[in-house]
Amino acid sequence: MCDQDHFENDLKRYSRRDMGSMAAAAGVGAAMFLPAVANAAEVDDQDVTIDTPDGSCDAYFVAPTSGEHAAVLIWPDIFGLRPAFRQMGKRLAENGYSVLVVNPFYRKQKAPTADKGANTPIPEVRPLARSLTPETQSTDANAFITWLDKQPQVDTSKKVGTTGYCMGGPIVMRTAAAVPGRVGAACTFHGGGLVTNQDDSPHLLIPKMEAQFLIAIAENDDERDPELKTVLKEAFADANLKAEIEVYPAGHGWCPPDTRVHNPEQAEKAWSRMLALFEKTLA
Repeated sequence: MCDQDHFENDLKRYSRRDMGSMAAAAGVGAAMFLPAVANAAEVDDQDVTIDTPDGSCDAYFVAPTSGEHAAVLIWPDIFGLRPAFRQMGKRLAENGYSVLVVNPFYRKQKAPTADKGANTPIPEVRPLARSLTPETQSTDANAFITWLDKQPQVDTSKKVGTTGYCMGGPIVMRTAAAVPGRVGAACTFHGGGLVTNQDDSPHLLIPKMEAQFLIAIAENDDERDPELKTVLKEAFADANLKAEIEVYPAGHGWCPPDTRVHNPEQAEKAWSRMLALFEKTLA
């Protein structure tokens, strides 16, 4: 279904020996490796529940303690909402954004949905990912952005940003298409299934979007599908949308700090490119 299916096969190739052993020992606590934010805003965070057409979604919301700010919706990878993504959301809020990190699997179970975080075997969590459909992803996107727009910490005069990791990549694209008038910036990091040969391929939705994109592709994903970046570049060009599309010298899953293939240098590069896009389109 997405390149998460190849994740375990690539661990030996991309695992950094020291980081891998530390992550295995610390589990999801490896989120402590994220660098501190210079001049970080003071933030408040809370667990929240969001009503959707299919039930109640548990999520994490974090925002600066004062003022109204552009909202960002984060779609986690196949391992779901966990400490690493809470830390990533908090770090983004410290940069001046009101951030919602959702549990995409709320229809099946509340977070945490992976017992061992990013060290959970893929077969154990794959059924959760396969329980999602293009339709549920679109209805969730609408529900989550509607919820964000009702929060006093959100400046609704500013566009919304959205980011997705691994399986969250195609959900980001469907979010940008589902709520085109609100989503101004969208980022996918080692996203899987952005281009398929199916009628519901996410890239076919690009003409419906208005957002500018950052698409950071893992080098092993590019090796498996070298035409993907070309198809995406042409689709964005045809839609007259700006898109930064780049292959990073890192393995699938390199961004979250608790994965065994985490690459701090390339994760920081991707993070800085995301912040640059948000500053340009959401500020």
